[in-house]
Amino acid sequence: MKIKKTSFTLTAIALGLSVLTSPLTTMAELPNEVAGTTLPTLAPMLEKVLPAVVSINVEGKEQNTVRNQNIPEEFRFFFGDDFFGNRGGSIPRQFKGMGSGVIINAQKGYILTNNHVIDKADKITVILQDGRELKGKVVGTDTQSDVALVQVENPKNLTEISIADSDKLRIGDFTVAVGNPFGLGQTVTSGIVSALGRSTGSDSGTYENYIQTDAAVNRGNSGGPLINLNGELIGINTAIISPSGGNAGIAFAIPSNMANNLVQQIIEFGEVRRGVLGIKGGELNADLAKAFNIDAQQGAFISEVLPNSAAAKAGLKAGDVITELNGQRIRSFAELRAKIATSGAGKKFELTYLRDGKAEKTEVTLQADDFVNSGETSTNNMLPALEGASLTNSKEGIEIEKIEKNSPAAQSGLKVGDVIVGINRQPIKTLKDLRNALDEKPSAIALNVKRGQNNFYLLVQ
Repeated sequence: MKIKKTSFTLTAIALGLSVLTSPLTTMAELPNEVAGTTLPTLAPMLEKVLPAVVSINVEGKEQNTVRNQNIPEEFRFFFGDDFFGNRGGSIPRQFKGMGSGVIINAQKGYILTNNHVIDKADKITVILQDGRELKGKVVGTDTQSDVALVQVENPKNLTEISIADSDKLRIGDFTVAVGNPFGLGQTVTSGIVSALGRSTGSDSGTYENYIQTDAAVNRGNSGGPLINLNGELIGINTAIISPSGGNAGIAFAIPSNMANNLVQQIIEFGEVRRGVLGIKGGELNADLAKAFNIDAQQGAFISEVLPNSAAAKAGLKAGDVITELNGQRIRSFAELRAKIATSGAGKKFELTYLRDGKAEKTEVTLQADDFVNSGETSTNNMLPALEGASLTNSKEGIEIEKIEKNSPAAQSGLKVGDVIVGINRQPIKTLKDLRNALDEKPSAIALNVKRGQNNFYLLVQ
């Protein structure tokens, strides 16, 4: 479970809940009905859903970086693996972890979980509610959305969960979280939808469009389902905000629509083929709304439309504010970014936007992420040293078309016309190749850059 630490000071208040019974009344004698009315219970729904929830145990190796103080950092890459005894001056360390998951296809044995649950795992063991242990393998992942698809070997007698339309959720809807907190085994907690379209404000380049809930979620709940009272999947529990490391009533789940979009791409293509709208922007605030005569308080403000992009072809312009996507309200730029980025290339949307105080609509068809030639946020945020560089695929590799003055890219030593042709001795030709290489999370990053007739390595991390 990802834990977002905060500096909030919280006061704990213990609330007591008692059942008025006589001293001789046992739990077995408590009535199922009161005055002829059946008492409310989630038990019938959970009896159908719980077999679809699994625990996931993982084992693997991760690299611990060791430093040779006699070698300057900028030269360490060139000494190679043998000098340090292994790649990049790191030593492997065994680790074990645990998490949760949910079966979304019983016939094929597909299990939806978080990427951080199975990241770097060499061995994945899936434990079913009935105690069976099955060997799992990773089908595909999306690190930026923290989604992973696992498949178990020889799937038999499995139960799958139904997937709800998470776009129909409302604040106040009841939620139920199921998972394996602290390795205790299958555990159920309940709450409500506290907020929608949430972002934690992370600068890690992840796509965040979370459902916030106050259902108790703790370590080990990661990857487990958040469900509605119909027993349908509405989200995948992925992170909490907690000053203490335990449940504080603020948990975040990836919406089921967002996770399902990614999973279907993984199943069909073996990878995520991210769609791109081709805009830059930020959150709408009161000052922007006043300056642009916008009668709205929430939305995605467009500061720039990239040339020849899907947005440009749809007629969007700088200064527009996107307020709806397929009739669903857009609360923030982060929410729009997450929904677009987790939809596949070629997908069509109807966008509602405000321009000069008037609402307009347009249809847009997303382009593949290889199109992006200016400030591709998903790549730049993965590698901060490229922030401020406009990148495009060329015949030789990834060419730098523009660099913002005093940007991290400029400070890294990159120049307009440079072509990135490799990373850590691995040849790359496209933005997609670079992204895949960075997904491996190397402990050190050296870009192989071609500048004119010269080739050199640029150590950026």
